[in-house]
Amino acid sequence: MHDIADLEGRGLVGVFLASSEFQQAADAQSRALGLAVPYVLVPHPIQDRTDEEMAALADQAYAAVLAAVTSG
Repeated sequence: MHDIADLEGRGLVGVFLASSEFQQAADAQSRALGLAVPYVLVPHPIQDRTDEEMAALADQAYAAVLAAVTSG
Protein backbone atom coordinates (compact mmCIF):
# COMPACT_ATOMS: atom_id res chain seq x y z
CA MET A 1 0.00 0.00 0.00
CA HIS A 2 2.78 2.44 0.84
CA ASP A 3 4.46 1.75 -2.51
CA ILE A 4 1.26 2.57 -4.39
CA ALA A 5 0.78 5.71 -2.27
CA ASP A 6 4.35 6.73 -3.15
CA LEU A 7 3.69 6.18 -6.86
CA GLU A 8 0.46 8.18 -6.68
CA GLY A 9 2.33 10.97 -4.89
CA ARG A 10 4.78 11.07 -7.81
CA GLY A 11 1.94 11.37 -10.30
CA LEU A 12 2.16 7.75 -11.45
CA VAL A 13 -0.89 5.55 -11.58
CA GLY A 14 -0.69 2.40 -9.50
CA VAL A 15 -2.87 -0.45 -8.40
CA PHE A 16 -2.08 -3.37 -6.14
CA LEU A 17 -3.32 -6.92 -6.09
CA ALA A 18 -3.99 -8.98 -3.00
CA SER A 19 -5.93 -12.04 -2.05
CA SER A 20 -9.47 -11.50 -0.81
CA GLU A 21 -8.37 -12.30 2.73
CA PHE A 22 -6.70 -8.87 2.91
CA GLN A 23 -9.62 -6.64 1.91
CA GLN A 24 -10.26 -5.32 5.44
CA ALA A 25 -6.56 -4.62 5.94
CA ALA A 26 -6.37 -2.80 2.60
CA ASP A 27 -9.38 -0.67 3.47
CA ALA A 28 -8.01 0.15 6.93
CA GLN A 29 -4.59 1.10 5.62
CA SER A 30 -6.11 3.19 2.85
CA ARG A 31 -8.11 5.12 5.45
CA ALA A 32 -5.02 5.50 7.68
CA LEU A 33 -3.02 6.89 4.76
CA GLY A 34 -5.88 9.16 3.72
CA LEU A 35 -5.61 7.86 0.18
CA ALA A 36 -8.14 5.95 -1.88
CA VAL A 37 -5.66 3.50 -3.37
CA PRO A 38 -7.12 1.29 -6.08
CA TYR A 39 -6.74 -2.43 -5.59
CA VAL A 40 -7.91 -5.68 -7.12
CA LEU A 41 -8.61 -8.78 -5.09
CA VAL A 42 -8.10 -12.36 -6.23
CA PRO A 43 -9.45 -15.49 -4.53
CA HIS A 44 -7.66 -16.61 -1.38
CA PRO A 45 -5.38 -18.49 -0.83
CA ILE A 46 -2.70 -18.02 -3.44
CA GLN A 47 0.44 -19.41 -1.77
CA ASP A 48 -0.01 -23.05 -2.80
CA ARG A 49 -1.31 -22.46 -6.32
CA THR A 50 0.39 -23.93 -9.33
CA ASP A 51 1.85 -21.72 -12.04
CA GLU A 52 -1.14 -22.56 -14.22
CA GLU A 53 -3.58 -21.58 -11.47
CA MET A 54 -1.71 -18.31 -10.91
CA ALA A 55 -1.84 -17.57 -14.64
CA ALA A 56 -5.59 -18.21 -14.60
CA LEU A 57 -6.03 -15.83 -11.64
CA ALA A 58 -4.02 -13.19 -13.49
CA ASP A 59 -6.17 -13.65 -16.59
CA GLN A 60 -9.32 -13.31 -14.48
CA ALA A 61 -8.03 -10.14 -12.78
CA TYR A 62 -6.74 -8.48 -15.96
CA ALA A 63 -9.89 -6.49 -16.81
CA ALA A 64 -10.23 -5.22 -13.22
CA VAL A 65 -6.56 -4.19 -13.11
CA LEU A 66 -6.86 -2.39 -16.43
CA ALA A 67 -10.01 -0.61 -15.25
CA ALA A 68 -8.31 0.44 -11.99
CA VAL A 69 -5.28 1.80 -13.82
CA THR A 70 -7.24 3.69 -16.47
CA SER A 71 -10.05 5.13 -14.32
CA GLY A 72 -9.46 8.43 -12.69
